[in-house]
Amino acid sequence: MTSTNDTRSPRRPEGQTDDRLHLPEITVDGIDMRLGSIVDTRGGATLVNAKKSALAAFVGSTLEYYDFFIFGLSAALIFPTLFFHSSNPALATIMSLASFGAAYVVRPLGGLVLGHFGDTIGRKQVMVFTLVLMGASSLGIGLLATYDAIGVWAPALLLLLRLLQGFSAGGEAAGASTLTLEHSPEGRRGFFTSFAMAGFAAGMVIANLVFLPIAALPDAALFSWGWRIPFLASIVVIIVGYIVRRSLEEPEVFVEEREHQSEVVPVAQLFRTQASDVVRVVGMSIFNVFQALFAVWSLGYATTVGLERTTMLWVSVAANGLAIFSIPFWGWVSDRVGRRPVWIGAVLGCIPTFFFYLWSIQQASYPLVFLSGTLFAGLVYSGVNGLWPSFFTELFAPRVRYSGFAIGTQIGFMIGGFAPAVAAALLVDGVWGWIPVLVFAALCAVISAIAAFTARETAFTPLPDLGPVATRPRTHNEEHALQDA
Repeated sequence: MTSTNDTRSPRRPEGQTDDRLHLPEITVDGIDMRLGSIVDTRGGATLVNAKKSALAAFVGSTLEYYDFFIFGLSAALIFPTLFFHSSNPALATIMSLASFGAAYVVRPLGGLVLGHFGDTIGRKQVMVFTLVLMGASSLGIGLLATYDAIGVWAPALLLLLRLLQGFSAGGEAAGASTLTLEHSPEGRRGFFTSFAMAGFAAGMVIANLVFLPIAALPDAALFSWGWRIPFLASIVVIIVGYIVRRSLEEPEVFVEEREHQSEVVPVAQLFRTQASDVVRVVGMSIFNVFQALFAVWSLGYATTVGLERTTMLWVSVAANGLAIFSIPFWGWVSDRVGRRPVWIGAVLGCIPTFFFYLWSIQQASYPLVFLSGTLFAGLVYSGVNGLWPSFFTELFAPRVRYSGFAIGTQIGFMIGGFAPAVAAALLVDGVWGWIPVLVFAALCAVISAIAAFTARETAFTPLPDLGPVATRPRTHNEEHALQDA
């Protein structure tokens, strides 16, 4: 890679012209660079493709996770009344939250199936499919009849559509992260790949903003027609998602690997060569319990202490609004200091900040809830949420990258998916009744940190060398050259 102090363009075959020589300087990550100096000649990645892929990942993830989390908000605030009739309100809430978690049961299956096709036919096609499936499933939920109209068929159909959402989500993050990482220049992979999760935060913001006026409706309007609006709006996901992703290009490193692919079933090669990395990713992935508890369970818990549901939605808007910017920041930091130290520090930092957040809810103090919620979800948790797209992807070789990422992540996320239901069952009466929930989350954080500690550092390994064999670390001069490029 060419240093900024060297104005020569990268070496190219004789007779080949370079139409980039006269382009002006551009800025990425706050550093001005000539486009010619940031071509990754080992993997074919260019800044243009990296930016295009990061934008597509951001927009696609925003739309997909908007769909995914309007279900979570509804499961906490609306579905217990409309779809899960019970003489015991607490039981109805647990069943409703369990329907939210059901998507996480099928996400590993989605990761297995979609990962296979992502590693064989291509990343791009699978990414378009996941968005369309998610949008269609959410649209179907918006058209469902309730329990009063069709009885037990209502929760059964709701569960079926939720499972389709989970199947779609099982391949979404893996596709967006893998394609973006394989297009990213060396030394910038963490930054560019983090935009998939910045889109996650943006989707949460939009979901909460859409729900704010809905939640403020009188109960009669809310439970008759108001709740349907966010789901019916999912038609936009189908249209925009197709437009955004159809123009993407397959990464060169994937195309080259596919041309020499001898394995008919990539997942077989995955478990033959990198089973330990799959287990490692499963362990790290259970950090997701914090997101599920913050985004879903805490909404219902807050209403039990007298906090308004609309106020709690604003807390989520503020926290995720900050996360849109802090997630790429942590990705940028991990490119400089490594994935492991940022991950371990952030996931362990979630324990005291989540304690602060739950304690603030217990105090029923709006200023404290806003402060603690923004600190926890907007800043500290983002240190983990911004890293897993690059960290997990980098652990796997190109031929099994999509499958390994998707399967390992979704098995771990399955635990997080049931965290709201587990928390509802663990919650006990009394001022400090939420302590068992905190202990549960803390144990998951410790497991995630230990799993990350056992992982090899991947931030400074060249893209073609990523995989099951730990490569040599960069020399001191190479690291400085990378930072100066």
